[in-house]
Amino acid sequence: MDAWSSPAVPELAGTGPALRLFDTATGEVRETTPGPTARMYVCGITPYDATHLGHAATYLAFDLVQRVWRDAGHRVHYVQNVTDVDDPLLERAEQTGESWEALAARETRLFCEDMTALRVLAPDDFVGAVEAVPEITVAIEGLLERGAAYRLDDDVYFPVSAAAGFGRESGYDRDTMLALFGERGGDPDRAGKKDALDSLLWRGRRPDEPSWDSPLGPGRPGWHIECSVIALNRLGMAFDVQGGGSDLIFPHHEHSAAHAEALTGEEPFARFYVHAGMIGLDGEKMSKSRGNLVLVSKLRAAHIDPMAVRLALLDGHYRADREWTGGRLPAAEARLSRWRVAVGQDAGPAADAVLAQVRAALADDLDTVRALAAVDRWVESAGGEPDGPTGAATDAVGTDPDAPRLVRDLVDALLGVAL
Repeated sequence: MDAWSSPAVPELAGTGPALRLFDTATGEVRETTPGPTARMYVCGITPYDATHLGHAATYLAFDLVQRVWRDAGHRVHYVQNVTDVDDPLLERAEQTGESWEALAARETRLFCEDMTALRVLAPDDFVGAVEAVPEITVAIEGLLERGAAYRLDDDVYFPVSAAAGFGRESGYDRDTMLALFGERGGDPDRAGKKDALDSLLWRGRRPDEPSWDSPLGPGRPGWHIECSVIALNRLGMAFDVQGGGSDLIFPHHEHSAAHAEALTGEEPFARFYVHAGMIGLDGEKMSKSRGNLVLVSKLRAAHIDPMAVRLALLDGHYRADREWTGGRLPAAEARLSRWRVAVGQDAGPAADAVLAQVRAALADDLDTVRALAAVDRWVESAGGEPDGPTGAATDAVGTDPDAPRLVRDLVDALLGVAL
């Protein structure tokens, strides 16, 4: 599967500090210590509807991880999946009368267009579940051979008893796990399972559902094993960051890790589990199932500058649940205008300090609020306020002719905002 094209990233003088991130599994902010190549896997979309701002906020957070690592001198190997066959997709296709293949292809293209507009750096490997079916079946066969899977009718399940560290990633108690498992695609009440928390690895063929022939019998893969295998086969074990929204902590990331660790006999699957907060609208999490979506594509169609959307989403810590209110976008548009005026001047105050401040803020668990404030201070000192309807700048403070270019480049390279 082809991803979108990455924007060029300006090179900045020097290197940034080591990135520190909050690890859900330990409950601590710790320093990431990648090798020369940092390895990251971020769970992708199930393409049955368009990209909403909750998706966008998640992928922007991990775009910043890439940018900070690159600025610190690392190469980055970034992998993202697309769950292009799964129950929600099939249900939506049945509702609309469209083939599930056409629906998945169209929404994946739209997602790529949205990511391009938001200037998100593309993954090196962009892998659909459908194209990964052969490697997933090999992995499930391996789990069966190791006694870490069992058959139930035409299906194959993973027993949580096969994972000695099950629960380590989320830290949830069993009652919480059971509740979330039922809410998020699990089947705790399935008769015949060894444990209510056991997860589906292979769904045997059902009438009117897509299936693939395999040594396991005809069927299709479960959700969690998809990400286990795609990540494991491209990044190996103990990769640096497993990322996604906070709604993936359990069951998805817990089970994905358990599958990989049982398959390889090694641990951990990932060294950090990093999760972005939810974006809400009118007091509820923004989600496709609720239908309370603000779509990136609709904002673009309304001629909203994607850089203003990006700034609006960055104006809040990535781990915090936050509301998309009516004032967020106008505030971001005004900020974008001020910044563009300031960097369009012939000279400005020295900008070395703002570079250091933005680097330090982002290295501290992606503190974008502090990073934006640092740029705001430079813009204010540069006289970056529009002057009346013409948008002309007031007289610049400072005489460094290189400062506006440096600020423009650092905002592009580190925050991903094109001025």
